[in-house]
Order: sequence, then structure tokens, then C-alpha cells
Amino acid sequence: MQVRPLDQRDPGKISLYACGPTVYDHPHLGHARQALTYDVLRRYLEWRGVEVHHVANVTDIDDNIINRANKEGRTEPQVAAEWEAVYIEVMDELDILHPHDRPHATEFVDEMVAFIATLMDNGAAYATESGVYLRVRSVPGYGDLVHRSFDELAEGSGARVEVDEHKEDPLDFALWKSAKPDEPTWPSPWGPGRPGWHIECVAMSLGILGDGFDLHGGGDDLVFPHHTNERAEAIAAGRPFAQHWLHNAMLNVGGEKMAKSLGNFRTVRDLLDEHPLNARALRLLLLQTHYRKTMEVNAEVMSQARAAVERIDAMARRAEAAGIPLEGPERYVPSLEAFKAAMDNDLGTPEAVAVVFDAVRRANTALDASSGSDMGEASRLVATVADLTGALGIGVRRARSDEDVGGASPCDSDKIETLIAARSSARDSKDFAEADRLRDELTALGVVVEDTPNGPVWHRR
Repeated sequence: MQVRPLDQRDPGKISLYACGPTVYDHPHLGHARQALTYDVLRRYLEWRGVEVHHVANVTDIDDNIINRANKEGRTEPQVAAEWEAVYIEVMDELDILHPHDRPHATEFVDEMVAFIATLMDNGAAYATESGVYLRVRSVPGYGDLVHRSFDELAEGSGARVEVDEHKEDPLDFALWKSAKPDEPTWPSPWGPGRPGWHIECVAMSLGILGDGFDLHGGGDDLVFPHHTNERAEAIAAGRPFAQHWLHNAMLNVGGEKMAKSLGNFRTVRDLLDEHPLNARALRLLLLQTHYRKTMEVNAEVMSQARAAVERIDAMARRAEAAGIPLEGPERYVPSLEAFKAAMDNDLGTPEAVAVVFDAVRRANTALDASSGSDMGEASRLVATVADLTGALGIGVRRARSDEDVGGASPCDSDKIETLIAARSSARDSKDFAEADRLRDELTALGVVVEDTPNGPVWHRR
């Protein structure tokens, strides 16, 4: 891995292609980490004033989709459409920005066929009974992305290389797969069949973003063979491909790599259904771990992340009680500069999050010290927290909504306000026994009351 400046093909603009999902089942936490990584990158670049063209594909034809369709007696498009809708719904709940383009592999088959024809014409590919293959040893620097030679890749690839007696070399991979019974097919000069996985992303990325686009991203499990083979196809066709690469690491659940065989496999839906704050907490948890480091997800760290999100929101409630808007025009410059320095250094989100919580601490201190018109420091810090959390996609909420707390009705809020007003009246008249009784009643309703210099504020636990 090498960190270098993010040079831009067009100054002030970034063209980003991030590998998207293969849609045949519930998205898991690994999908969430990958999508969140590139969402945060895009949000930050746009916050800095960079125009981003974000493309994230959908693989809607694949062995897993075919197998599920056959098992359920449905068509591949039906299976793909159902699970793509599930994926988008979950990503929406995580507040992941929609890509500007979401191409589907099946929409680009003609472009894939044309690309393969170019590789055939220049001798970089060959046809057999089972399909069309790329001659990887004809591609200069084939293993540069993983810093491996041909022989090292061949020796260590094992099960990751498709075994086929028709191939000239074990490393050669399929550009086009000849038709098989009960599989969808498309016409081609080499007979009916369907495209290989790697050619799909090459056709879509170059077709939408153009040659020499700026940045290609994905999970580090895609470096080989997927991204290595994408790059090889482009090189073999004589077309400049991605100028930069960014790969996020995987995650552990309970100290072990997440896997169905280990019984620690978690879907995003499982996590979101456990707690209303888990969407924001998962994003914060991601940000607290550098994108290139393995990330741990368990009940303890999720609880800690939720508590951290609550600290941000508690500050916002205190600011609201003091009459300070989150959208104030001025910022606390030292925090802005430290935040940008952290994020500009290889997307250093852990350091950036530390800057945010330092600003939260300073804002609370300033709120404690502020009175009357002396609100300048507090106002700058509160606006800075709102601005920086917005850049990271965490956001700030002054109060928990009814939906957040499981559908409480408006009359519940009216009752709470009445109890809080009665408690304040009891405190003012020094009837502390009654004030304590009312606090206990509020606690029984799941309400936390925070006494501030500007009066009580509350939220549901």
C-alpha cells in the first residue's frame, strides 16, 4: 500500500467508482462498512467543495443469483430486483447517499461484448469451448496491484483461480462464459453465454466515467482477483484505467472474522432492528476505526458508540435550551483546521472524530460559562460540531423523534412537558420532595431530564 496525493483528471472534480453489491440476499455488516467508507469519502470531498461523480454498480447476474432463482422457481431478474430493493432500503436507513449512477451489469452486456472483441482482436484473449479467456501473462505488470509476480500469484491463488482444462494458463480468467442449461444467455460472436464478473465493472466504470478516471474503491477482499483482473483487462485493451485505488478492510464480530460457518454472521437489518440509534452508532463506530484496519463489531462497542452519539445530541439540546442555533454562521477555526488535516491524511477519520468530540467538550464548557449576550464562543463551537458531524454523515438531533423511540404518541410528549413544568415549579418553591417524585415519574416513563443553566431539557432513554 502506498499513500500519495489524490491527483485529479479534471481539477476540482473527482470521478469515483466503488464496487457495489451482488443482489441475492440480505446485506451484511461487511456491505455496510464498504458503502459507508465511500459515503464518508464522498461527503468529505463535497464538504471541501470538490465535485464528485460517484458510481456504484449492481451485479444483477451471477452464480448466486442463478442458484437462488432456480431454487425458488423464479427468474434471475425477479431475484435481483427483490434483493436490490432490500439493499437500497437498508442503505437509506444508514443514510448512505445514493450514487449519481447505479448501473446494472445486464444493461452493459453490449459494451462488454465490444470490449472482449477488442481483446480478441489484439491477441490478448482467446476462445475455447467453455468461453473466452484473457491471457494474463500478456499483460505487463499484471500483479502490481497486489505486489506479486505471475509465479507467486499462480502458486498462492489456490481455490481463487477457476480450474478449467481449456485454459492455456491457470491464471487466465473468463471474459465470457459459454451458455449452460438453465442459465440466462446473451448473443456474442463466440456463441451464446454471459459475461464474466471482472469485465462487468470495466465496462461500467469506463463507460460512465471515461478513461483514466480518478479513483476506484472496494473491500480489500476484492484486490485479487477482481480488481487485479479489471485492471488487466483495461491494460490489455490499451485504455487508461483508475489512477488511484482505495480499499477498506473487513470486520470482525466477537473477535473473529464474520462468517456464516462461525455463527457470527450479522445482517444490517439485524443490527438496525436492535436499537433506534444503531444506524448513527454504526457510522460512528466505522469512523473510529481507520478504513484500512479491521473493525470489530460487538454489543459492547455498539453500546459505547450509541453513548457517544447521545453526547453529541445532548450538546445540541443544551444549545437549543440556550437559544443557540446549530446553523450559526461562524465556526471555531482551530477545530476546522484540525479536522481537515486529519481527513486529508489518508481519510484519517479516527483523528477527525477526536476533533469533533473535543469541540463537543469545548461547546459544553462554553455553554456552562455563557449567559445573556455572551454566547459567541458557545455559538461558534456548536455550529462547528453541527458542520463537522454533517460532513461525516453522523448529524445532530436536538431531540429524539417519536419514531426513534418506538412510536410514542404526541400526547406522551405533552404529558412529559407537563410533568417537567410541574417539577420546575416544585424546585422553584423548594419543594424538593415533590420535585424528586416527579423526576421518578419521568424516569419510569423512560425520560431523562438534564438541568442546564438555561432550564431543563429532556430526551427519552
